Amino acid sequence: MYVPEHFHESRLDVLQAFIERHPLATLVASTAEGLTANHIPMLAQLRAGGAGLLRGHVARANSLWRELPDGAAVLAIFAGAEHYVSPNWYPSKREHGKAVPTWNYAAVHLKGSIRFIDDAVWLRALVGAQTEQHERGSTDPWHVGDAPADYVDRMLGAIVGFEIEVSAVTGKFKGSQNRSAADRAGVRAGLRAAGRTPQELAELAPESAPD
Repeated sequence: MYVPEHFHESRLDVLQAFIERHPLATLVASTAEGLTANHIPMLAQLRAGGAGLLRGHVARANSLWRELPDGAAVLAIFAGAEHYVSPNWYPSKREHGKAVPTWNYAAVHLKGSIRFIDDAVWLRALVGAQTEQHERGSTDPWHVGDAPADYVDRMLGAIVGFEIEVSAVTGKFKGSQNRSAADRAGVRAGLRAAGRTPQELAELAPESAPD
């Protein structure tokens, strides 16, 4: 991923929080049939130095787990907020007209090696952890144990887990950091008028950036 320095995000806590907000990743891999992409929610545990661990699962009917050997290289892409940016949002455009459209977005790429895990105990712990994370904001959270045990066992038999040992993390928050303070304020105003939430604004047009 091409990342100019002013869009580069490397703070571990920011990247971890971003993935927790946007857990559905695009898992890209190369198989005998060519490039493949699967959309899979994952749990992440990032570590300093661009390392970490991703965990998730695929349907047993998905041939990916049979096509990739242990240690195969993969890329997980986590995508956040994105929005078109009009030149009309820049005060500087009214001064000299030298402005063109762009697109602001936030994304985190994690490269690593994958191994698949076909173990019911491991899978039960994984889906329990994922459920707990995603039900956290609910006033009446659902738990895996709420379903009949035999049904849960059948569902676990229909999936295969995986772990990705992360070797590189790249964060890109393209939020008009290369524009003047006045232009950035104009972008925030345009995004607010377009109905973007405060959390989306934080990704698409952060308050602080170098002038």
